[in-house]
Amino acid sequence: MYTEKEITGIGKAGEDFVADYLRNRGLIVIKQNFSSPYGEIDIIAEDDNYIVFVEVKTRKIDPLVKGVESINPAKIQRIMNLSNDFLNKFSSSKPPRFDVAEVTYKDVEKPEFQIEYIESAF
Repeated sequence: MYTEKEITGIGKAGEDFVADYLRNRGLIVIKQNFSSPYGEIDIIAEDDNYIVFVEVKTRKIDPLVKGVESINPAKIQRIMNLSNDFLNKFSSSKPPRFDVAEVTYKDVEKPEFQIEYIESAF
């Protein structure tokens, strides 16, 4: 079993991995861990066409529940509320897109990440 500190650390490392993944594909990362009364969104980025809200799910390889499967209607609504709050504070002429990044690893001690990136996940 992993400690809460290890789990938090691996989650942050997964988010940083996805931010680098996005930058390497030409997106500009605007904000990581944007917080509002509705909660927190992991990554906000933009490309030429969209402002992209990314939910990152970091899991050990072969989890019981895939990260993307854990995004239920309540979580989708929370992310929509967060995106509206962000866009009210920092206006953008670009339409939003909602992506999910599922990051997997084998060993928390020495994680080697793999990514499945789903554009327009919802």
